[in-house]
Amino acid sequence: MSEALVNPEPGTAPTGRLDVDRVRQDFPVLSRQVHGKPLVYLDNAATAQRPLAVIESMDRFYREYNANVHRGVHQLSVEASEAFEKARRTMAGFINAPSHREIIFTRGTTEAINLVAQSAFRPSLKPGDEILITRMEHHSNIVPWQILCEQTGAVLRVAPINSAGELLVDDLAGMITERTRLIGIVHVSNALGTINPVREVCRLARRHDIPVLVDGAQATPHLEVDVQDLDCDFYCLSAHKMYGPTGIGLLWARESLLEAMPPWQGGGEMISRVSFSGTVYNELPHKFEAGTPNIAGAIGMAAAAEYLQSLGLPAVAAHEQELLDYATGKMEQVEGLKIIGTAEGKGPVIAFTLDGIHPNDLGTIIDHYGVALRTGHHCAMPVMEFFDVAATARISFGLYNTRAEVDVFLDALERARKMLD
Repeated sequence: MSEALVNPEPGTAPTGRLDVDRVRQDFPVLSRQVHGKPLVYLDNAATAQRPLAVIESMDRFYREYNANVHRGVHQLSVEASEAFEKARRTMAGFINAPSHREIIFTRGTTEAINLVAQSAFRPSLKPGDEILITRMEHHSNIVPWQILCEQTGAVLRVAPINSAGELLVDDLAGMITERTRLIGIVHVSNALGTINPVREVCRLARRHDIPVLVDGAQATPHLEVDVQDLDCDFYCLSAHKMYGPTGIGLLWARESLLEAMPPWQGGGEMISRVSFSGTVYNELPHKFEAGTPNIAGAIGMAAAAEYLQSLGLPAVAAHEQELLDYATGKMEQVEGLKIIGTAEGKGPVIAFTLDGIHPNDLGTIIDHYGVALRTGHHCAMPVMEFFDVAATARISFGLYNTRAEVDVFLDALERARKMLD
């Protein structure tokens, strides 16, 4: 049993269960009403809400020590620099990175993946080289590789999934060739909820000396992530999925890889010395952080990580699993409803369709009952094509959601179904 469950942290009940009533008090937005109804926020896979710990940490920066980081000798700059680099160390601990030098702040998962594509692989890829990804990837782990293939003549290959939305690992293994240069895989699918066997894929890749990039945007809010245990080579995440601010995320990569990679962007901060005869680049991690960074964002992201750790991610995961099981059981009884994505191992996501009803119409009506959910292709059009649907409706749970909110959603769903039938 995990230490977090044996010795509950603030926000957990004496039993080690998540104290959801207490946790909800940390999120100001949950007290508001939408269309005269209490907000039921079930769009966490798109972006989560922010706890006071995150809001106040960023507010404190702007109120008390707003200044640019690094090289400044005045007190505010020193304090800002210390807080910024402390945030880097916090995030290294959050994913168990061997060194904080391996944490590169980016605008989010999308920028992190593009950085890897353009810096780690564009200089060395040759025509006919192969990038291997899966059918369930988010567009942010598809399009950068398509662009890279257009630039280099490399080939993008796609490992299949089954009708439950599970990766066919044996098929992926069979697609590895002597030309495979990278495997890119999502940790938890935003469109299906599938939790992929990342550790198994990394072991497979290691046997062939192939690096693995993991899109962890949907994993870090729900799972304990240990990049050393996964044995991956690149891990990307976004703060706003894990209760932090938008516009900030990170790339973790092995230090040896980062040392070998050229900078992706040029400018201030990423240099050691500049002259018209040439430039000497800065050391890690600053080599990849050109320009003034999102200082408040990094501080807010670290506050979000600390908040999650204070609750205990095992307790968070157990609570969300209960909600997933409860909602799934109820939704399976709804006439004409089909759940898209029924993998044995799932994160707290349920995508679904209703016979004869467009998801956008459904979402619009449900919104009038105060329930926020997501409709559309979820930046995963190839998944929609595989299941032969134009779009789905999707509910996704966070640590502050409750069974009572599931019931409100189910009632709104039934009302919408009758109205649109």
